[in-house]
Amino acid sequence: MTPATGTTDRARGFQPASRPPAAPGAATVEVVVPVHNEERALPGCLRTLHARLREQCPFPWRITVADNASTDDTPLLARRLAAELAGVGVVRLDRKGRGLALRTVWAASDADIVVYMDVDLSTGLQGLLPLIAPLASGHSDLAVGTRLAPGARTVRGPRRELISRCYNTLIRLSHGARFSDAQCGFKAARTDVLRPLLQVTRDDGWFFDTELLLLAEHNGLRIHEVPVDWVEDLDTRVDVAATVRADLKGLWRIARLKASGAAKVALPRRPGPAAEHPDAVLAPARARLTWELMCFATIGVLSTAGQAGAYWLLRQWWQPVLANALSLLVLTLLNTEANRRLTFRHTATRARRAHLGAGVLFLLGYLVTSAAVLLLRRADPTASHAAEAAVLTAASVLVTVVRFAVLRRAVFTDESE
Repeated sequence: MTPATGTTDRARGFQPASRPPAAPGAATVEVVVPVHNEERALPGCLRTLHARLREQCPFPWRITVADNASTDDTPLLARRLAAELAGVGVVRLDRKGRGLALRTVWAASDADIVVYMDVDLSTGLQGLLPLIAPLASGHSDLAVGTRLAPGARTVRGPRRELISRCYNTLIRLSHGARFSDAQCGFKAARTDVLRPLLQVTRDDGWFFDTELLLLAEHNGLRIHEVPVDWVEDLDTRVDVAATVRADLKGLWRIARLKASGAAKVALPRRPGPAAEHPDAVLAPARARLTWELMCFATIGVLSTAGQAGAYWLLRQWWQPVLANALSLLVLTLLNTEANRRLTFRHTATRARRAHLGAGVLFLLGYLVTSAAVLLLRRADPTASHAAEAAVLTAASVLVTVVRFAVLRRAVFTDESE
């Protein structure tokens, strides 16, 4: 990926806390505000945020405006505000993308905690300290604002509400995610655990948030959710259709990254109980199993439908046993190869071993499905070919469950364990 280039006028040092910190060496905080052509919203945002931090933040802080390729007066205005407000700096990038802006500024930050919020301040700033506090105490690694958890108060149209809920439900179903809101523009992270994750992220746009959270959860990091007050910005310029397409592609890419093992990163080890948190052990295994079940089920549905269709076609000329044998053989070969490449990503196992193991399962499947069809013929000699195909499908579902367990625990055991 081509690195972003641009100019930097980062604020020097951190502004003092509004009151004495609870302990010496208090965590430092950098709040990043990514902008693109936001000359109208930027002054009000910066002055409001600056006043809130100056009056209430108990940690040393600074604000960085991450201007990603604005074409209006946003860069000039940002520099003027930086000269006016102590603790405000500007980073100018020559390429557009919220994800690119956040990755660039966060990766270069020397703060202990980095935060980001949208320039429209749709999220109420009363959630800022609850977002930072669990990271400063060491309780959590990332903190995210959520509009979908109990306690959140949200004002937005039914279209945005439906899209948001459907998208977050899709994330939970496809990746087993436990966080409730991936796209709320209100997030914070400890930089020591964030940097390894940033090296794996690839998205430069809106999917960056989801990508980061999925990688964090996959690596066993603790994500704290803060219910927030959120009011929809009616002047939003997000292309919903394009964003949905990019998000779906991103979810598939992250799933493959997890399955291949490339989503695992080397995280700094902390002393004490946090290093042994059970999520650090269980989360990757849960994520891998979720992917395997989802992919295996998809391939299984397609294979079962393909076998039923092939059986129905061959049954026009052949007897049930022969039609079942050929349809099952062809679909078993295709099914096994698809699972080897996509479900289990078992590069260490040769295709010969995989198909040899599947051959044993083929015999089991053939016996069970053929017995089911023959029993139907005996019970009802006048049963139609469609009825036979339906019974064959039901028997295949049972065989599929057994196939998954055997493939995962025996054929592909080296990489599944």
